[in-house]
Amino acid sequence: MIFTEEWLRQYVNPALSTDELAEALTMAGLEVEEVTTAAPAFSGVVVAEVLTCRDHENSDHLHVCEVNAGTGETLQIVCGAPNVRAGIKVACATIGAVLPGDFRIKKSKLRGVVSMGMLCSTRELGINENHDGIWILPDDAPIGTDIREYARLDDAKIELKLTPNRGDALSVVGVARDVHAITGAPLILPSMAPVPATCECRLPVEIQAPDLCGRFSSRVIRNLNPKAKTPEWMKSRLERAGQRSVSALVDISNYVMLELGRPTHFYDIKKLNADRLTVRWAREGESVKLLNGETVELTPWYGVICAGDEPECLAGIMGGDRSSINDETTDLFIESAFWFPKAIQGRCRKLNFSTDAAYRYERGVDYASTAEHLEYITQLVLDICGTPETKVGPVEDVVANLPERAPVKMRVDRCCKVVGVDIPLESMEESFKRLGFEYTLENGVFTVVPPSFRFDIEIEEDLIEEVARLWGYEKLPDRPPLARIAMKPSREERRSAHALRLEMADLGYQELINFSFVPEEWEVAFAANEKPIRLLNPIASQLSVMRTQLIGGLVDILRYNLNRRAERVRVFELGRVFFPDASVEEGPWTVKGVRQPQHIAGLAYGTADDAQWGVAARRVDFFDVKGDVERLIRPLKARFVKESFPALHPGRSAGIYVGDKRIGFIGELHPRVMQQFDLTHAPVVFEVAVDPLMELPLPDYKPVSKFQPVTRDLAVVVPADMEVQVLFDAVAAAKKKDLRLAPLTDFRLFDLYRPKEGEGAGEKSLAFAIELNSRTDEALNDEQTEGAVRAILEVLEEKGARLRQ
Repeated sequence: MIFTEEWLRQYVNPALSTDELAEALTMAGLEVEEVTTAAPAFSGVVVAEVLTCRDHENSDHLHVCEVNAGTGETLQIVCGAPNVRAGIKVACATIGAVLPGDFRIKKSKLRGVVSMGMLCSTRELGINENHDGIWILPDDAPIGTDIREYARLDDAKIELKLTPNRGDALSVVGVARDVHAITGAPLILPSMAPVPATCECRLPVEIQAPDLCGRFSSRVIRNLNPKAKTPEWMKSRLERAGQRSVSALVDISNYVMLELGRPTHFYDIKKLNADRLTVRWAREGESVKLLNGETVELTPWYGVICAGDEPECLAGIMGGDRSSINDETTDLFIESAFWFPKAIQGRCRKLNFSTDAAYRYERGVDYASTAEHLEYITQLVLDICGTPETKVGPVEDVVANLPERAPVKMRVDRCCKVVGVDIPLESMEESFKRLGFEYTLENGVFTVVPPSFRFDIEIEEDLIEEVARLWGYEKLPDRPPLARIAMKPSREERRSAHALRLEMADLGYQELINFSFVPEEWEVAFAANEKPIRLLNPIASQLSVMRTQLIGGLVDILRYNLNRRAERVRVFELGRVFFPDASVEEGPWTVKGVRQPQHIAGLAYGTADDAQWGVAARRVDFFDVKGDVERLIRPLKARFVKESFPALHPGRSAGIYVGDKRIGFIGELHPRVMQQFDLTHAPVVFEVAVDPLMELPLPDYKPVSKFQPVTRDLAVVVPADMEVQVLFDAVAAAKKKDLRLAPLTDFRLFDLYRPKEGEGAGEKSLAFAIELNSRTDEALNDEQTEGAVRAILEVLEEKGARLRQ
């Protein structure tokens, strides 16, 4: 929000300097980002009159002018501007003047003709970028007056950096209200005197969508002067606020938006070709061509204003090209409406453009003053573009559904406790009075009715903030926070999610934090999810759905690093994923219908180890990452079962199980996804649910046997496609039932042999190491040892294995 100090002081003029005013605004929550003057420093430029103008004899574009600059003598100045002519008032830099950029004006010769100064454009003076010609001043500009004084070029431009909740401060009047509340200086608001109707010109408006438009005020004005010029005072204020002057009617609309915070729209009523306007939600298949030249394909998510039943413009966002005003417009239809913020929010981002009107409507615009502001606009139109034949129609004010502003209570003692200082009750009352809040005070509780222009007052803390900022943040004492510290014992059978992060860091992975909303194509590619949870108001058009997996973000960051010549990447993320679940109820930490479990995912790419002389370089593989997963979830025991997943290579992926429950997956990325992300080699990825990893078994003390363990080797032949896990599970199950296996302390695979072709096709040899030890005070005897080995062999034979000969 940019405005000039002179404009602001028209409505409230506190006894503060420019710097003091900026400091007061900042300390009250309206942060002043920058204060500059309307023009950079320069000197020696005055108002002058061009007396004569003739063509230069030795140039086809230069002119020789005689100029009266109020110095007592006529100056001869050579000028190349196309718009210079006799009889105009101009800005003249005299000999010795210093222009922006330390450019000094001296006596010179141009093509043999002496020039005693320079006629300046606004760009040469640093006022704007207009360089179409010299700056032509009004005819009543006093000759010889310093141009900085005449054009108020020392007027300060103040730029505010507003928070999204302060939509009311997106206007000069809104800032003036705050300055009045901060300083107590008198507030003088613009006159909203009714303009009497002089004809019965009307264009009825019907609101068919009360959840889109709450109020629609309008008026018809006919027989205007389409060639009227924007007054210099208005053009100057607009330009200094960052708005380019277009035409009188457009400038009036922009001026009212900046002054009152009221976006309005002007229609050329002759182009509407309808006997009524309709406000409704758009229908599928409809489209509208906007003022920026774009044709938008509409859906029921957008609101429209229709001429008859044909969409004419996007409600609260931008007008339509068909009914736009131009230099030939004489008959005007003015719209001053209230659009609900939720009906506007997110639409501009979806359309990939932004407008000043939507920026204000999505933050909330005063719904109680549409008719009064319409009267103000009417008066400006008549003052600038009116003619003796101008006819003004009556104000049509259609009210369909205004917001209900519930009273907000604020406890005095609660306010003092939150702020941390005893603010006097009288100061609280004075704050509400200056802010224009209606209130009552009873038993130490303020009950405040939020005004129609403040959409940010909803809860008790909002009122506390208003009291605190008007009391003065700089008055709040510096006090260290006081809190009782109690050491809480950690639960031995449970670990924190942070412990998983530390383990991944120890394994050499770097943590990422990605958005929870992702492109829809990621959900299809990585989770085969055709119906993800969609966002109603995405921060970017491509980030349109909530994620159900973390792998997409890791792969995207991998591609980002590979494009910057990274060769070895290890990354992980611990975050929430989002699944539709009708059983989830609304709660402090839940959203109705959405399950939000935490997952942890990792990605490894490149070489298995950093480059070194002691280990031969090789690419990271499935088993490297499998080992990382086992370390991550220990002391829990993981099982890996061959399975297929949408984003993983069908022959190089597995499900991760703890007990009988699958908690995640691991594998190489699918070649299809590699191609989609332009990856030359497949990274190995995994993703695991966090909750199953939180509960840990309590340590179980077992005395160390005083006897040496007994080891045996057992080699068996099994079908080539048999999974070793089947044998491990069978032995583990038998140990719980067969007493002969009570001494068994370890059973592990140590060798695998696959015969050459022709020797034993379709089979493989597995060699297991068996470790036995006594559970009693007596050493194992040969009979117990052999019995245990026979029991294991029987179990393996039941599963299709045979003893290798």
